[in-house]
Amino acid sequence: MSMSIDIEEIIRLPVSERLRVIEQLWDSVVLEPEKVDVPDWHRKELRRRLNAYETKPKEGNAWRDVRQRLEGNEKSNR
Repeated sequence: MSMSIDIEEIIRLPVSERLRVIEQLWDSVVLEPEKVDVPDWHRKELRRRLNAYETKPKEGNAWRDVRQRLEGNEKSNR
């Protein structure tokens, strides 16, 4: 299926609408993860991080802790 997209028309949209277009595009990409080409260096980095975690699982921070810290910093910056 071939479709012509006028990028200039999209660029003229208000920022909120452009963000909505971005969100819709991203959502459509995530529906087909098998079609996303993952570079080898990403795979190597993921393996490296997984190995580091498996070697020393107590190092680092839980996601919930990182998120709380980030959200706390974000709130204090407002």
